[in-house]
Amino acid sequence: MNDYVIFTDSGCDLAPETLAKWGVRSRSLTFSFDGGATAFTDEEMPVSAFYAKMREGAIAKTAAVNVSAFTEAFEEELEKGNDVLYLGFSSGLSTTFNSARIASEQLKEKYPDRKIIVVDTLAASAGQGLIVYLTVEEKKKGASIEEAAEFAKGLIPRMGIWFTVDDLQYLKRGGRVSPTAAFVGGVLGIKPVMHVDNEGKLIPMSKVRGRRAALQAMADQYGRLADLSVSAPVYISHGDCMGDVELLKKLLKEQHNADVEVVSDVGPVIGAHSGPGTLALFFVGKER
Repeated sequence: MNDYVIFTDSGCDLAPETLAKWGVRSRSLTFSFDGGATAFTDEEMPVSAFYAKMREGAIAKTAAVNVSAFTEAFEEELEKGNDVLYLGFSSGLSTTFNSARIASEQLKEKYPDRKIIVVDTLAASAGQGLIVYLTVEEKKKGASIEEAAEFAKGLIPRMGIWFTVDDLQYLKRGGRVSPTAAFVGGVLGIKPVMHVDNEGKLIPMSKVRGRRAALQAMADQYGRLADLSVSAPVYISHGDCMGDVELLKKLLKEQHNADVEVVSDVGPVIGAHSGPGTLALFFVGKER
């Protein structure tokens, strides 16, 4: 059985050093500000600086990983005799997965004896990261590339991905909410509680008044959906709002005895569309 390397992309919002420790390789999406010619990766600008620019009114735009970037990275491993398993950013939110799929199809012709499996996690941020982590753990247990891929696919319909945003204007720019809803929500202090559905797309699930109520609604979803029979960590990602992270952690611990094991930044790739103050919760559930 050939060894294999797990790949992902920066949509997972996990630090490069964390992925490297797990033996996972990653390709980076890029972002730019206000149509500027300079494109950055997540590693090239501190998250705090990114959100500071957004709060000053700068508009960030993102670009997917292209086919050639995946081709080059995958081929490095194929030439070493390794197979490749890619766990990618939701195709419902980015064309990055499609780039990886095209690269894999092209490389299969050149390396017919190698295995290249690409899996659309239908997840984003640390939800994608949680799938990567749990799949790495399966590999450590001796899972073959096919077994690891099937394991990851089995997690996808059970990955709880719930989040809220602080300012609806950012979702309005991306067409996620209407201008009227964004205006009224801003005036009334309405906070949406959103979900990534089974197609990997963002959908609003409820609207509550006030930030604390939004965090409580997320904790309630954990209590309703979390599969406590599975030994899996709980992750939180945030867009420069550590105080809210602590409050959500407190709610989860006091009401559901749940410990949050990983807190990560919502990076520029996702933060460009959701804005500063984004807060997201990820866990393995009975269903999405």
